Amino acid sequence: MCGRPVSRAGSARVHNLRRKVRSTFAGYYNRPSRSMFEIGNSLREARLRQSLDFPQVEQATKIRGKWLRALEEEQFDVLPAQTYVKGFLRTYAEYLGLDGQLYVDEFNSRHVVGEDDPALRARRSARVRQRRGVESRVVVLALLGIVAVTALVIVAWRYGGSNGKPTLPAVPNTATSHPRTPTLALTALRGSSHLTVRQGSALGRVLWSGTLTRGETQSFTESRLWIDVGRSQAVRIRVAGKTLHRHQGRLVGVVTRSGLRATA
Repeated sequence: MCGRPVSRAGSARVHNLRRKVRSTFAGYYNRPSRSMFEIGNSLREARLRQSLDFPQVEQATKIRGKWLRALEEEQFDVLPAQTYVKGFLRTYAEYLGLDGQLYVDEFNSRHVVGEDDPALRARRSARVRQRRGVESRVVVLALLGIVAVTALVIVAWRYGGSNGKPTLPAVPNTATSHPRTPTLALTALRGSSHLTVRQGSALGRVLWSGTLTRGETQSFTESRLWIDVGRSQAVRIRVAGKTLHRHQGRLVGVVTRSGLRATA
């Protein structure tokens, strides 16, 4: 079955109509998606690419490790408040070399609700009432505990001694106790030196990291330590109260109360 031939003017009108339809819907189909990336996964991937662990990031950003882990897992409800979330996101992202404002904007677009939102005000009021109720119960329980302990002390004082005489609790003898000698004491005597001290090994928790200035001393009581001293010739090293012979250059090793074992 053959249709009637279309005139040139009719073909032009059809072509113009199709072009208008395409231009109308082009903006809709070409819009970027609202969520361009996942906040937590991108932070985790950036940290792992730089071989950083949570203690290192916590030391540098002053953000507690559990908050950093919550950011990577997008558990924003466990953080104190949205203001803290935004500040933590910006600081953590910029420390990893990312655009901190981009992460804050992404968080705002997903999770921030207007201050005048009735649902938000209702949730806040419920949380405040719940927190006040918990605090009241804690205070009541604490007072009851104090009363019970006081009653027990009075009964023990009146009836606990032989022949009806009250007995007083023994006072521990602290006259012979002495403070424990630090496992490691480092003192800069001849200028300054960069110093890093970790607990246990080179992958352990950072106990101290920075520049040890002349006259400054840092002491540690942990049983096993890993140290990295940039200019060991400028630093006096004492292990369990004993001064070690002076080294030269960079010194990396493991320290226990029995001595120092250099590893590099």
